[in-house]
Amino acid sequence: MHAPLRTCGGPWQPAAVTLPSLREGNVRQVLATIFTEAGGTDAGVGYVAGNAEQAHAAGIAQLSVYDAWVREGAWARASKHNASQDALRFRILMECADPIREPGELAWWVERGVAAIGLAWARGSRYAGGNSTGGPLTASGRELVREMDRLGVVHDVSHLSDEALEQLLACTDRLVIASHSNCRSLIDKPGDTPRQRHLTDASIREIARRDGVIGLNLFSMFLVPGGVDGARASIEQTLAHVEHICMLAGSTKHVGLGSDMDGGLRGDQLPLGVNKPADLRLLSDGLRARGWAENEVRGLMRGNWERMFGA
Repeated sequence: MHAPLRTCGGPWQPAAVTLPSLREGNVRQVLATIFTEAGGTDAGVGYVAGNAEQAHAAGIAQLSVYDAWVREGAWARASKHNASQDALRFRILMECADPIREPGELAWWVERGVAAIGLAWARGSRYAGGNSTGGPLTASGRELVREMDRLGVVHDVSHLSDEALEQLLACTDRLVIASHSNCRSLIDKPGDTPRQRHLTDASIREIARRDGVIGLNLFSMFLVPGGVDGARASIEQTLAHVEHICMLAGSTKHVGLGSDMDGGLRGDQLPLGVNKPADLRLLSDGLRARGWAENEVRGLMRGNWERMFGA
């Protein structure tokens, strides 16, 4: 993560994001993830499904990396105002809540920077069904929702099953976000099995009604009609999702960058021309060409997230 893109290693080549590339792309604030996967085999991420202690250990190990970067001065928690101007400011998004062994532990995580939580990843968790497994909120999930509301933690619905999402919206009236999801109606074709990874028009309207934000996912397969793997999405196909969200929401205030560029994606799986953070300017340019005002463009690139978390 500390190497330039051209020299960094890792399994996802060509790489899309490293810490130097974020600075070069003028990215100054991020949601940093604690990501764990039930049944996964990747070291530091996977754990035996249902094993709360293993999931907890994986989450703690990832948190310790961010703590180390803070000590080095490269990163700063968003709540700190005395950090270096060069430090990347961050909040933590927990992508799958299984590292929280029981809801009473949530306050400990919040004290360490967790600001938003998705109850499940695709494969589900002890708290909720995921988008690839299906399933409802569990009793523990409902308890964790209440504790999140008490502590002011934001609900992230990006990987929930349709059933779990519907139940979450029914048991809390708080703000929700979809940190990295797109428009299901622009991807699914007639006769397709619904892709629960993405949002229905009704869910988009409800997130906007609650003053939440939907983060645009830049994985090409999540942008092109039919979800075709292998073809890079065009900028036009990408911005179609942005404008569909805005049409349903009734304004440009409920869409932001979700990117997922750090989520196991190669650079050549992003939209055509977007190979690194600095290339995100192509989205800004495309919106200006569509007649967006500068304040609206700034909202997509950073302002809408800043407003939401500031509130």
